[in-house]
Amino acid sequence: MQAIVMTATGGPEVLVARELPAPRPRRSEVLIRTEAIPVLFPETLLRAGVFPMPAAPPLIFGTQAAGVVVEAGADLDTALVGRRVLAACEGFGTYAELVCAPADSIVELPENLSATDAAAVGMSGSVALPLLETARLTGTETVLIEAAATGVGGYLTQLAKEFGAARVIATAGGPVKLARARELGADEVVDHSDPEWTRHLREVVGETTVDVVFDAIGGESATALLDLMTPLRGRMLSYGWLSGAPAQVHAADLLRRGLTLIGCAGPEWLARVSAARPAVLHRAASGSLSALTDRVLPLDRAADAHRLIAERRPLGTIVLRPDAREE
Repeated sequence: MQAIVMTATGGPEVLVARELPAPRPRRSEVLIRTEAIPVLFPETLLRAGVFPMPAAPPLIFGTQAAGVVVEAGADLDTALVGRRVLAACEGFGTYAELVCAPADSIVELPENLSATDAAAVGMSGSVALPLLETARLTGTETVLIEAAATGVGGYLTQLAKEFGAARVIATAGGPVKLARARELGADEVVDHSDPEWTRHLREVVGETTVDVVFDAIGGESATALLDLMTPLRGRMLSYGWLSGAPAQVHAADLLRRGLTLIGCAGPEWLARVSAARPAVLHRAASGSLSALTDRVLPLDRAADAHRLIAERRPLGTIVLRPDAREE
């Protein structure tokens, strides 16, 4: 089978296509013939060495895949064979034509949802839902969604008003992404590629304040936002760090303004993300949430996909397909 092997920590060039023996499922695993494999932003950080890898390379890269179960382990019901599923693998191994995954990590796809759409929405949409639930929006509040044109931010922007946002201010990088954020539901937009973007945000907010910040950027900009937030009830949900560092916010910064910072990370948070996956897939199947796919590439172009993400070019998830032809 063809697989993408991460040969070392480094740039996209460490992802190399190789022919490897097909895996065999363990007793509690299923074997999946992959149809669509999402290339996720956190994967690019793992590849680059920003986060520690769960195992030392070389290894087959990738954390999620959608496809068809072709074999069930000895402890499992053979009725699983033939089902279309989305799988999440903590131990990596999904950038491949065949993938073994624990049976408890798979979610069956709704009948009318394509594998490509499932791959695109599965991770980012499953983060957006618990973020919105945690925010407990009241129906009268102003929210700020960072990186709102793609990934988690794109799904937050689509769903924010359904979950109780009255006004949605979005940030995105450049005119194309700003236009996309408006298409997805933002009322006002700010270009966060401008070094002075937090000052421009103050002009947009005007005499009001921001009640909830969905912080995907982190870094020093998170601190700059605190004076724009609503005293006593303002809350910042920190779940990403596109800037390269988590939100640089200290307890004293919050205390003197009466604000709350909620860290959305850790095992319990990841369990909530996993639990949200079926609901997200059903939303995508019903049309109440649009899957954001940037493009589909052949599996052997995984390194190119990582380069595009590093350049911040995609307007959605890049999906790898083993059966895809060159564009």
